[in-house]
Amino acid sequence: MSNGSSAARTPEQIAAVIKAYDVRGVVGEQIDAAFVRDVGASFGKLMGSEGAAQVVVGHDMRESSPELASAFGEGVQSQGLDVISIGLASTDQLYFASGTFDCPGAMFTASHNPAKYNGIKLCRAGAKPVGQDSGLDVISQELVAGVPAFDGPAGSLSERDVLEDYGQFLRSLVDLSGVRPLKVAVDAGNGMGGHTVPAVLNLPNLEITPLYFELDGNFPNHEANPLEPKNLVDLQQLVRERGADIGLAFDGDADRCFVVDENGDPVSPSAISALVARRALAQEPGATIIYNLITSHTVPEIVHEAGGIAVRTRVGHSFIKGQMASTGAVFGGEHSAHYYFREFWGADSGMLAAMHVLAALGGQDRPLSELMAEYSRYEASGEINSELPSAEAQSERMEAVADMFSSRARAIDRLDGITIDLGEGTWFNIRASNTEPLLRLNAEAPTRAGVDELTAEVLAIIRA
Repeated sequence: MSNGSSAARTPEQIAAVIKAYDVRGVVGEQIDAAFVRDVGASFGKLMGSEGAAQVVVGHDMRESSPELASAFGEGVQSQGLDVISIGLASTDQLYFASGTFDCPGAMFTASHNPAKYNGIKLCRAGAKPVGQDSGLDVISQELVAGVPAFDGPAGSLSERDVLEDYGQFLRSLVDLSGVRPLKVAVDAGNGMGGHTVPAVLNLPNLEITPLYFELDGNFPNHEANPLEPKNLVDLQQLVRERGADIGLAFDGDADRCFVVDENGDPVSPSAISALVARRALAQEPGATIIYNLITSHTVPEIVHEAGGIAVRTRVGHSFIKGQMASTGAVFGGEHSAHYYFREFWGADSGMLAAMHVLAALGGQDRPLSELMAEYSRYEASGEINSELPSAEAQSERMEAVADMFSSRARAIDRLDGITIDLGEGTWFNIRASNTEPLLRLNAEAPTRAGVDELTAEVLAIIRA
């Protein structure tokens, strides 16, 4: 039986940790075992009220993860629900378990954040998302008011190893047995890719060259954030040195995958989205594909050309998963290298995306750079961040940009921040970060000079 919440907390303290999509903070300062035990109790209470009888829990390789995962499980059990611990796991491995066991799940990870951070990604049964408006707000309120005690017996704890089953399931979705022999360089960044890649891609026609596969939550070699170009340098060098056909880089919890071609050049996640979308539409003509609003316009163009329906959504996994569910979309892609699959419970899997790229590459004779050229039609700025101290300052700068471009814009929309379409393949989006005091700019144009000119003009207004 639970004795209720262990500590009083202010709304400000909770808001600093419970974000739009997940829970994340500095261990020992913002989150600790007592805090996550209460989160577990509140989550268990919520899931129990919706009919769940058990919750599956996994964790990454961070030093703090086992203790926090255990404390969270205690909280869940205190509300009368059973806990299935799968131990070390990638985030998509946790989603697999949630889908397979048809129960809610919790993954302990801070993804690519530095070692001092940790966090929780929560989902309902079948890997359905839990966001601010679908459960996190309820948890936030209970952490302030105190989680009510449960008048009944505590739940049980069991352990399951699902790694082999996860690998078999992914291989059943993308058959790599018939592709030509490929040399594959993989940088796991000391994250969970070092745990999952050997279990999934151990195939005779794939020659895997591992880099930083040792699980180490202190990230001794580089941050496990391939979105930052500096963190791809070692993989790029390895690809060139070994004459690899492709390079794969995973983030800390291995739910995102970045791709490098045989020349060591990064492949845009938007191009990967377009490639996977075309493969999906070949299997299911006329299907719906989701893309977020900072993804290259190449994606909807490819989707339309292939006879599919392209649906645009705002940035963030809870939003895109919601659109996946409501539209029945077969695939969804984000420019941050999150890739979502209907056949994977609508959840994202970096590994599954990597397997699609390997299948496409190995199913024909051209090198990856030539294969991807048809999916790269525009030049992009990448995400450019400007630090602004407050939400008011961010809003003021966004409106100033909108005013400056209003007479030239073909269209302006506010689905997520402000997107301004200038026509002929030139557009940009500015939006506030959900987690940091930043305004994010993404721009695209037919030429590099066009992108550079556009970003310079927008940044001059933002940073005035």
